[in-house]
Amino acid sequence: MSNPHIQTAPAGSRVFSGPILRPLLIGTGVVLAAIMIGLPVGAVFYQGLSSGIAAYAGAILQPDTLHAVWLTVLAALVVVPINIGFGIAAAWAITRFTFTGKKLLTTLIELPFSISPIVAGTAYLFLYGAQGLFGPVLEQAGIQIMFTIWAIFLASLFVTSPFVARELITVMQAQGSEDEEAAVILGASGFKMFLKVTLPKIKWALIYGAVLCNARVMGEFGAVSVVSGSVRGETNTLPLQVELLFQDQDTAGAFAAASTLTVIALITLLIKLWAEGRRSS
Repeated sequence: MSNPHIQTAPAGSRVFSGPILRPLLIGTGVVLAAIMIGLPVGAVFYQGLSSGIAAYAGAILQPDTLHAVWLTVLAALVVVPINIGFGIAAAWAITRFTFTGKKLLTTLIELPFSISPIVAGTAYLFLYGAQGLFGPVLEQAGIQIMFTIWAIFLASLFVTSPFVARELITVMQAQGSEDEEAAVILGASGFKMFLKVTLPKIKWALIYGAVLCNARVMGEFGAVSVVSGSVRGETNTLPLQVELLFQDQDTAGAFAAASTLTVIALITLLIKLWAEGRRSS
């Protein structure tokens, strides 16, 4: 018969707290992280700054690179708000209503996670390209989508569409709808109920999803490379500019552009960690 006053440690702590195993696991994790993540990131900044600060700044201030930075930021400013609106609407529909095709909608939302970005870009090309399904009609109307900034927006929307929705669906399913139903019974309108009841409960999940969406938009290469045409100074985002500079054998410029993208990624990571901490608190 067990004694209720005797406290036992969790099974995991007994298995993994040995004098050799614990430091071995921690050391292995640190070494692998340093090799696979730390060294490549450090190499980007080292190579970018290897020619000096002046050369580094000059490489970043090249007109084509500045345009790539501007286009990358613009894509994020357009795509992230749209995905926030889509994510809220999709999460609300899935978690608050019962309807035919609900599982299909959930599957479609998650589909971009499993489709290669290259495939997504090619699909848009077959739809809106000159020889695509709607290409001839668009051409007759004087409308061009492929190899323009609009194609970048479309491809980025596709690959990033699940991020906000999936975060909100998980949170809203866990929270339930009792508070919202109480607000409606007390006479609150749908919009007021969302602002006063729903939004405060989902705001950190919303921010977290938006940060992930922003990171993917700024780092997307595959789908954008297919639909943009990589036109210098016109449809080159920052990831495409890095590749173009490598092809030109402009190593300093390529690493300078890559380090700029890395800084953006690190800032995004810090915001993500902050939002994650607030969401769990």
